[in-house]
Amino acid sequence: MLANLIGPMIRDHWAIENSLHWVLDMLFRDDECRVRTHNAPENFTTLKHIANNIFHRAPGKDSQRLKRKTAGWDDEFLASLIKA
Repeated sequence: MLANLIGPMIRDHWAIENSLHWVLDMLFRDDECRVRTHNAPENFTTLKHIANNIFHRAPGKDSQRLKRKTAGWDDEFLASLIKA
């Protein structure tokens, strides 16, 4: 009975780990981030989540990594992401 209650909670936790955290690590190399003092880790995490949401909402079938690179190369594409 207890396993029926705890099992879904554990699976939900790992679903978050495997989706959001994996994406942040692949897109922003989050595990290699050296920011560790004062409020910087929380601030950087917030900015990474905002950027992830922007890339996720962007139209097109390109990967988020490619959208990020394109935003770095193309000012018009970057502006379109920010406007949306």
